Amino acid sequence: MRVLTWNVNSIRSRHARVLSWLRNHQPDVALLQETKCDDALFGSNEFSGAYEALGYEVAHHGHDHWNGVAILSRVGLKKVRRGFPGVNQPPFDEARLISAECGGLHLHSVYAPNGRTLDDPHYLFKLVWFERLRGVIDARRPTLLAGDFNVAPTDDDIYDPARWKRKTHASPPERAAI
Repeated sequence: MRVLTWNVNSIRSRHARVLSWLRNHQPDVALLQETKCDDALFGSNEFSGAYEALGYEVAHHGHDHWNGVAILSRVGLKKVRRGFPGVNQPPFDEARLISAECGGLHLHSVYAPNGRTLDDPHYLFKLVWFERLRGVIDARRPTLLAGDFNVAPTDDDIYDPARWKRKTHASPPERAAI
């Protein structure tokens, strides 16, 4: 199965490019992040309709003009779950995770919180968010998590590692969390 992922940073700005990307690469499943739209807009004929015309089933999780994640699948789309299981209170209700079963594989499209700075409360939120993400993974099933984790796993993933010392995206707790 061919699975591709892309942080599109606004489906409204990148829709034509996404269509071209899908036509050129023809993935079985495409995972999109940072769609920056609500479910009604993504579900419109302009967006979902265009993807469905290419043979994709579509699931989206978005509330407003921030965040947003989607799964486009040509191999089935079952057991779609938006967000974390159970009741999600702010800030855990943000549209940052969508999961589904596609062709026997359990997929998660992930758009992790940024964390802002190491002394910002949003950094702790990011670490707790990763802990919750680990809780949804079922190691007994074939699973793939892909997307934008907002973490550079090693210094090899950063152009200038010295610039990122003691900053988000490269801190030891974030790296350990993923």
